Amino acid sequence: MSLTAMLEKRYSVRAYLNTPVEQNLLDTIFKQTQSAPSNCNVQPWQTCVVSGETKNLLKADLLKTVMSGTPPNPDFNWLPKYEGIHRDRQFGSANALYSSIGVTREDKKGRQLAMIRNWSFFDAPHVVFFTMDKYLDIMGAVDLGIYAQTLSLIMSEHGLSNCMQGALGQFPDPVKKALNLPEERGILFGMSFGYADDSAPVNKTRTDREDITNAVSFFK
Repeated sequence: MSLTAMLEKRYSVRAYLNTPVEQNLLDTIFKQTQSAPSNCNVQPWQTCVVSGETKNLLKADLLKTVMSGTPPNPDFNWLPKYEGIHRDRQFGSANALYSSIGVTREDKKGRQLAMIRNWSFFDAPHVVFFTMDKYLDIMGAVDLGIYAQTLSLIMSEHGLSNCMQGALGQFPDPVKKALNLPEERGILFGMSFGYADDSAPVNKTRTDREDITNAVSFFK
């Protein structure tokens, strides 16, 4: 499958089969992803792939933290609120998701339950946390974004699906505890992955893309 075809086919998967990915395939995927470019080749990513019992224990701890009402305390700046057209697109994405699972705008409980599924990793067999040294700040974040997109496309090439999740960077403490990460290491975001459950209604969610006339300017 061509890269263009993979991009056109790809979507954020929020329901997975209970089928773990074999370790040799994981090794291949993450080895191939090491070819991702980075500023000055600093390769700032420290990638944490969590599966099995460690994942289950971490999921329980994260859900307990979120359900307790503990406010988010991200390692990096998640404070900016979307405005204007960006907020419109955010609402459009949320509407597409909730419509696919039959949750109305007035159903606040249903929306909260859908949101909380982020911290159960959508029941995926694996989750990745993208971490880096905190001092790297915005430049490190750029490199981690490139790395994560590279990883996502390589997973698609191998028949795996995933969902990028900013939510997985909002409560770093349970993650750092479970993975024994040092204080100087920050968790930027995460990604659940595995084999998609094509029968799940939530996986019928699709979002549109802006026309290039509003997104790209050509200067000659």
